[in-house]
Amino acid sequence: MSPADKPVRIGMLGCGVVGSSVARLLLADTAELSTRAGVNIELARIAVRTIKPYEGINPALFTTDPFSIVNDPEIDLIIEVIGGISPAKELILAAFKNGKSVVTANKALLAKEGAALYQAAGEANVDLYYEAAVAGAIPILRPLRESLVGDHVTRIMGIVNGTTNYILTKMDESGTAFADALKQAQELGFAEADPTADVEGIDASDKAAILAGLAFHSRVTDKDVYREGITKITATDVKVAKAMDMVIKLLAITELTASGEISVRVHPALISRTHPLASVRESFNAVFAEAQSAGQMMFYGKGAGGEPTASAVLGDLVAIARHKVLGGIGPKESDYASLKIAPMGETKTRYLIRLNVADKPGVLESVAHVFASHSVSIQTVRQTGAGDKAELIIMTHTSTESALSATVNELGKLPAVTDVASVLRVEGAI
Repeated sequence: MSPADKPVRIGMLGCGVVGSSVARLLLADTAELSTRAGVNIELARIAVRTIKPYEGINPALFTTDPFSIVNDPEIDLIIEVIGGISPAKELILAAFKNGKSVVTANKALLAKEGAALYQAAGEANVDLYYEAAVAGAIPILRPLRESLVGDHVTRIMGIVNGTTNYILTKMDESGTAFADALKQAQELGFAEADPTADVEGIDASDKAAILAGLAFHSRVTDKDVYREGITKITATDVKVAKAMDMVIKLLAITELTASGEISVRVHPALISRTHPLASVRESFNAVFAEAQSAGQMMFYGKGAGGEPTASAVLGDLVAIARHKVLGGIGPKESDYASLKIAPMGETKTRYLIRLNVADKPGVLESVAHVFASHSVSIQTVRQTGAGDKAELIIMTHTSTESALSATVNELGKLPAVTDVASVLRVEGAI
C-alpha cells in the first residue's frame, strides 16, 4: 500500500466555536482537502467535555476522554482547540511522545510554553503548526517562518485583538464611552462576559510574544511583553485624537532596538489616520510588518471567529498531511539569535500628554523646565480652555520611555498642574 492509500486519521481536542467550525468544514470538504493534501483525510475522533448534539457532526465521533485520542495508535494527527494551559499542554506533549504531529490555535500555551513544545516536537521529529494562534484567518505566522526567512524583519506593529478594536472603533466613530462600547461588543458576541483578557491586553500580549519570537529568531514569552490595556481610554482622549487627525488603537509592537535587542509591548497608541492600520475597523485585525529588503507589508482580515480561525487550522492540517505523504517535516523552532529583551524603559517612543493646569503666568515655563530637565524635547503645545479648566496638550519628540515616564511623574507634582489627565504613546509618522 502506498502512503497515499493509507488515510491520515485526525483526532480533535475540543469542539467549541472554533472546533465545531473545523469539524463541519472538514467533514463538508473532505474530498477536496484530501486531493489538495495528496492523501485521504479522515476525522476519526473528537474529545469534548460533555457529549451533546452538534449540528452536522456524527455523535459517534465524540468521547469525553481526550487522552484516549492522543494515545490511540490509529490516530495520526491532533488538532488542539480546547485552549488554556492544562490539560492542553499535557495532551500535546503526549501526542508528540506518540509520534503525532499537532495543529493548535492555543496562543496562551505557545506564549508561555512554546520552548517546551518545540523541544518535544523536535525530539519526536513531528510537526507543530499554529497559524490560527495569531490573527485568525490572516496568514502571518507562516510568512514569518518561511516567506521572510531570507530577509531581516525589523519591526512588526499589529492590531491583533478584535474585541478591543471593535470597542475603540465605536468610541471613535460614535463618541461612545468605553463602558457603553464594551457592553455593545458583549451584546453582539464580540466580547466575552468576562472581557479581562481582551481589554487588559492579555490576549494581544500572548500574540505579540509569538510574533516577536518568529520575527527575531529568539525565544520570547508572555512575561517578556510590556502590557497595558484600554480600560483607561476616555471619550475625551478619542475626541482629542480626532482633532489631531489621529486614531487610538491597541497595538502589539515588536522591533529591534539600535543595540540589537528586542522591544516587545502591547498598549494603546495614537497613529495618524493616514497610516494603513488606522483604517482597520470593528473586529478586523491587521499586521503591519517592515523588513530590510521587502520593505513595508500589511496583512489584513478577520482575526477571530469560528470559520475564519478554522480556515487557518485547515491550512495547517493540509500542510502536515502533505508531509505524511512526501516525508519530512516543516520548520522547527528558530531561536539561534537568542536576542535579549530590551527593558521597557529603553524603548523609544513619543507621548501625547494632557495636563489640567492653572491659567496663570509662569505655567508654561515651569512645564517646559521639567521637560528640559529630563532631556525630552517638546514638538507641539496647545492650550484649550481658561481659568480653572485650562488644559495643555503636549506632543513630545521621540525619547526613551524612562525619560518620558519620569517627566510625566514630575509634571504631576508641579503646583500649577491640577492633574495629569491622560498620557498616550504615539506610534508611526504623523
